[in-house]
Amino acid sequence: MSSPEEQANLGRALDFLRRWDRGDGPVRVHLLRSFLNRNARKTFYELEVDLAQTASLLLARITVWMRVSYPAGFLALQLKALGIFLSASNHDQYLMEFLQGGGVVILLDVLSSSQVQNDDKTEALRLLLNISDAGRKYKEFICEHNGKRWDAAGALLESLSHGNPKYQDQIYRSLIGLLTRVRPRAQLLLLQTLRSVQLKLGAAHDGIVAPLLNTLRSLHLDVQDEGQEKNLWGFGFLDLKRNLYNFA
Repeated sequence: MSSPEEQANLGRALDFLRRWDRGDGPVRVHLLRSFLNRNARKTFYELEVDLAQTASLLLARITVWMRVSYPAGFLALQLKALGIFLSASNHDQYLMEFLQGGGVVILLDVLSSSQVQNDDKTEALRLLLNISDAGRKYKEFICEHNGKRWDAAGALLESLSHGNPKYQDQIYRSLIGLLTRVRPRAQLLLLQTLRSVQLKLGAAHDGIVAPLLNTLRSLHLDVQDEGQEKNLWGFGFLDLKRNLYNFA
């Protein structure tokens, strides 16, 4: 028999879904704000308990709503709500459901849409990077679904890197994450942007080492040359670069 807490959670979750299904845009905005306030930084297990195992139903509803409405102005909130699911620890079930529901294709469309604000594109990119970092099968899924749009993401980050000091560190980390996911021409642009951003930050993040080593093995000489720029490696990594590159 269910405990009183479980019964209360189920009643609240079913009421939430009922109001969602009957509501228009403003009603759903209100519901999503309530969801965000209640569920920030929860694990998969905590979400399942709080939503009485209806989390997958809500994830599907948010994904479908985003697909049909994202140019209409609700995108920022939709992306934040999706982030609750896609950043929850032990979230493989949510990731697969999001992929199977067409979520990756929607995020890629968002990146290439001229109707979407740059802030929303940045959040969509962050979600895609989270998905990609979850494992090889997710990387392959993204590539199979027009992953060439990563190039558009690189161009977006290059644009965001200028005159945007508040988000400089976030942009820098995203550039590093994107470096191994794009074609050589876009790689060259990312390396040049990384060098510029890193000079502003005054230090190199240790996460840049492995992606830079990969560029040194590129078949494209211009990418290799840019990857060897000392300003990219930072003072502390120069000897490491030389040793590893000579060993390879």
